[in-house]
Amino acid sequence: RLASPGCHVMNPFCGENVRGYVSQRIQQVDVVCETKTKDNVFVNVMVSVQYKVIHGSEFAAAYTLSNTVQQLTSYIYDVVRAIVPTYELDNVFAAKEEMAVTVRETLKKAMGEFGYEIVDALVTEIDPDQKVKNAMNEINAAQRMREATKDKAEADKLLVVKQAEAESESKYLQGLGIARQRQAIMKGLQESVVSFSGQIPGTSARTVMDMMMLTQYNDMIKDVGAQPRSNTIFIPDSMDELGKLRSGVMQGNLATARMLR
Repeated sequence: RLASPGCHVMNPFCGENVRGYVSQRIQQVDVVCETKTKDNVFVNVMVSVQYKVIHGSEFAAAYTLSNTVQQLTSYIYDVVRAIVPTYELDNVFAAKEEMAVTVRETLKKAMGEFGYEIVDALVTEIDPDQKVKNAMNEINAAQRMREATKDKAEADKLLVVKQAEAESESKYLQGLGIARQRQAIMKGLQESVVSFSGQIPGTSARTVMDMMMLTQYNDMIKDVGAQPRSNTIFIPDSMDELGKLRSGVMQGNLATARMLR
């Protein structure tokens, strides 16, 4: 007879004794299955199956199977070794849920007739060989390094482009400034020549321009010489050029002296 949980009295004189116990609790079996993937990589797949006795099927659970755990293990091996070889290693990790569902449905059909209900089945771990894991890590590291190098190259390219654009804009603005400066200088020179020629009779525009050029040259020499640690040397192309420069300076000084009398 089947005794429900609780206190019971047996009559040993009539041959009654306890034949066995059937637990009503949810039990778990953990199975590690070694198998090979489609790309010939050996992996250890750990599957955890939770099961319990179906209420009303205690007799079948107690007398049908001699070793429930061994029977569950055999079914798990069969399912896992049928599924994993259809996937490559990278896809095995993504197919964990699919494997768990297949194991659960297969065990439900197989173990139901033995009085057991499969509560859940989980693929808890997929563990390839250590060398394979090291190789996968190196591949991932190389891929990330390649992506980082690509991103850095793009950033450097963008920086160079922006610097070139900024330099181009700077040169453009500098050119505008120089053009306006020269326009202002020419306008000032024009006004100076007109004013000087009008105030001193007998002077031509050429004479006034020569005098102003000489004054600017002397100012330039003064500015260069006034700079600290200046080592700039002006050397004419030839002796004739030096003589022309000296004559020009002397003539300019004489002309200035005559005009100031």
